[in-house]
Amino acid sequence: MLEHMPKIVGEALRGVGPGLDKLMINADFQGAPGGIAVSSPAFADGAPIPADHTEDGRKVSPPLAWRGVPPAAAEVVVVIEDADSPTPAPLVHTILLGLPGRDGALAEGELKSAGAQGRAHHLGKNSFLKAEYLPPDPPTGHGPHRYAVQVFALDAALSLDAEPGRGALVEAMQGHVMAKGLLIGTYERA
Repeated sequence: MLEHMPKIVGEALRGVGPGLDKLMINADFQGAPGGIAVSSPAFADGAPIPADHTEDGRKVSPPLAWRGVPPAAAEVVVVIEDADSPTPAPLVHTILLGLPGRDGALAEGELKSAGAQGRAHHLGKNSFLKAEYLPPDPPTGHGPHRYAVQVFALDAALSLDAEPGRGALVEAMQGHVMAKGLLIGTYERA
């Protein structure tokens, strides 16, 4: 959708974005302990996300893995946000909840998206109000965007509506985050 924004608009908005401080992991759960290592065989921390996982490619979710979930965890939640979207708050690309409270992984294309049927997972609504993986889609000329894969281990299973949004998720997670982890991938349209 943002790929259709004229390059001149992207360039004019360059540098406009919420930043890393507004991500869930920093804004809402800054005091929660770390300890979860998040990785992907598709990209290293701070490195570019391959085009296959973006709007310009196959539009499939990247493979992900997480280690270091505390043994007493009841649930794992994964949230992907764009820290550099030209919006006041980070653009939510994925909300995945209801995962078992242990170390785990997701295969490439495992999340429902425009490019894949995905597997049966409990997905919340992204910023476009769809319960699916929203591929990176930064405006042309806006510069590199940082896509934050945030993993949270919770001490209790959440009971939320079928497809919660970011606000409902943050509210439900308050006081329940035992550990967290972060992986950042980048993507830019020149």
